[in-house]
Amino acid sequence: MIVGVPKEIKNHEYRVGLTPAAVQEFVKCGHEVLVQTNAGTSIGFTDALYTNAGAIIIATPEEIFAKADMIVKVKEPQANECKMLRRGQTLYTYLHLAPDPVQTQLLVESGATCIAYETVTDHRGTLPLLAPMSEVAGRMSIQAGAHYLEKASGGSGTLLGGVPGVAPGKVLIIGGGVVGLNAAKMAMGLGADVTILDRSLNRLRELDDIFEGRLATVFSTSEAIDYHSSRADLVIGAVLVPGAAAPKLLNREHIKNMKPGSVVVDVAIDQGGCFETSKATTHQDPVYIIDDVVHYCVANMPGGVARTSTMALNNATLSFGLALANKGPKQAMLDDPHLLNGLNVHNGIVTYKAVVDALGEKLGLTYLPAAEALNS
Repeated sequence: MIVGVPKEIKNHEYRVGLTPAAVQEFVKCGHEVLVQTNAGTSIGFTDALYTNAGAIIIATPEEIFAKADMIVKVKEPQANECKMLRRGQTLYTYLHLAPDPVQTQLLVESGATCIAYETVTDHRGTLPLLAPMSEVAGRMSIQAGAHYLEKASGGSGTLLGGVPGVAPGKVLIIGGGVVGLNAAKMAMGLGADVTILDRSLNRLRELDDIFEGRLATVFSTSEAIDYHSSRADLVIGAVLVPGAAAPKLLNREHIKNMKPGSVVVDVAIDQGGCFETSKATTHQDPVYIIDDVVHYCVANMPGGVARTSTMALNNATLSFGLALANKGPKQAMLDDPHLLNGLNVHNGIVTYKAVVDALGEKLGLTYLPAAEALNS
């Protein structure tokens, strides 16, 4: 198989689909890997390293898309990239289609086979290709929140850890999954006063055990959100409905009732955001203020620590990528129901129900289960 790795073009996105080490694994299996020049140079993965790993360096994305059987990326394809995809070609990357009708329509029109990292599952029912970026984003959310709480950055001037004689800042984390857990680790490490809301009692018990009672675990209700958001200095939105648009858990009234200079970080922004006032921002222009509350809603947060993120992502995606290349996409997915769950679009058909639920009426989409679509 010919595997293509174009350079990412989203604003301040420095990650790359394959590391040189991953390229070497594909080459050892007999595949040809095309890497766009300077795809990883900004994070220390030079063209020379890729060449030494067995890759062929290509000048333009157009040539890569034209030649490759499978495109491996990090972020969702931008409009011009979608238009270079074709029927019979496989796209393997993050997609986040539910809140993105334009990308969904373009991928349907391309006829390509589009596999989303964020909906691939494992035997435990978790999302192994989303997890490493959720770990990164959860940890970064506290870094970002702490920075924007500084007065010069628009915040209230609160130090999350406090100092002797001054109470620490209050951090509210909505959602106790991978993002929430990692946000809590960072916030606790800084000495903040941390509360996690979740609707799973079992998960709250797990978190209570992990942190040995050093943070507050609260069952998530409207009343709990009202109470804790109004007292928080920093709110982290960490909810996830796999493949679907994120629920709006913090509304405009909640934002109005927050303390002036408090900060909200919406890690769910890739799936549309879990705050009513959220809109996607970039690393170049990361924040805006509504009702004296600083909003940080960067849609590719892990891109800010692109070297760490790229290596963590490749650790998770490599085995599935090799299966797609070694067996061919159709056989690889039919052999592995967890990889099959990653299929979102195939031959002009949407194969992930949450996407159709979110966009079907707007785009006139019909749903066909992934296995049926592959065999049709």
